[in-house]
Amino acid sequence: MTRYLIGRIGQALLVLWGAYTLTYLILYLLPGDTLSIMLSASGMEADGLSPEDLAKARAYYGLDKGLVGQYLDLLGHALHGDLGQSLSLGRPVTALLAERLPQTLALAGSAILLSLVAGIGLAYVTAYIQWRPLKTALARLPSLGFSVPVFWMGLLLIQVFAFALGWLPATGSQGLESLVLPAITLAIPSAAVYAQVLQRGFQGVWQEPYITTAFAKGLSRAQVQARHGLRNAALPLLTLVGMQVGNTVSGAVLVETIFSRNGVGRLAQEAVLRQDIPVVLAIVAVSAAAFVAVNLLVDLLYPYLDPRITHQARVS
Repeated sequence: MTRYLIGRIGQALLVLWGAYTLTYLILYLLPGDTLSIMLSASGMEADGLSPEDLAKARAYYGLDKGLVGQYLDLLGHALHGDLGQSLSLGRPVTALLAERLPQTLALAGSAILLSLVAGIGLAYVTAYIQWRPLKTALARLPSLGFSVPVFWMGLLLIQVFAFALGWLPATGSQGLESLVLPAITLAIPSAAVYAQVLQRGFQGVWQEPYITTAFAKGLSRAQVQARHGLRNAALPLLTLVGMQVGNTVSGAVLVETIFSRNGVGRLAQEAVLRQDIPVVLAIVAVSAAAFVAVNLLVDLLYPYLDPRITHQARVS
């Protein structure tokens, strides 16, 4: 297990470095000049400054070091815990993340919880029900869930529950009420994926010999499904949970924009538009760290769900 953990941590560090480096290259190759965009955002034009002033500004923000120089400078500071200064807002990136991250964590956490409850619940009920018409209707719901665009679902929920019924606020980040519609919007695609995978898992599990043995022991259908079916059918779902973390983070960008929430997703959108490289790199690093941490946790949970799975090293 120790060797496995060391190997997985090494892979995680490579993923973080790769995501950081690739994001930097993409941002650097985007059309436009970072300094000009910064000046335009502050109401100034680069043409109105002398070449000397422009050179001083580039030197001040470290934009005069070229591709490799800027990259090494940013990476070196990041390795020492310094995520740098926002080029467009003039504030430390850590301070910006400290302000925005709680909003995004609340949204992502609520969405993940809702998606798991809804997805597992739908799959469980579908597997338990034996009346064919209802079973078929429930089995088709996941396809509808992940085929509907997220932005359309968000606008529909706003129209119905905010404007028509007036039950919930349409925008904002204050209070739990403002979290309901964004969390549902973000949870629906993941819940649909979980439900579909778990439905297929139940279909395979019902054919296993240990299910027949459980029925032979006198257990009811509900007992067999809860004690034996769910645990084994959930193994593919566990892998998906790790993968969906990345989708949840990326989906937060769109959802926070739709509902005007001041989270990391909206900050990332603004930073990309302004080519604020330190902010974007910090957000990517945090998102990648969350992704690899969740996937490592998922790998460690596998042996507890299925004792046949081990992390022992192979002996040659």
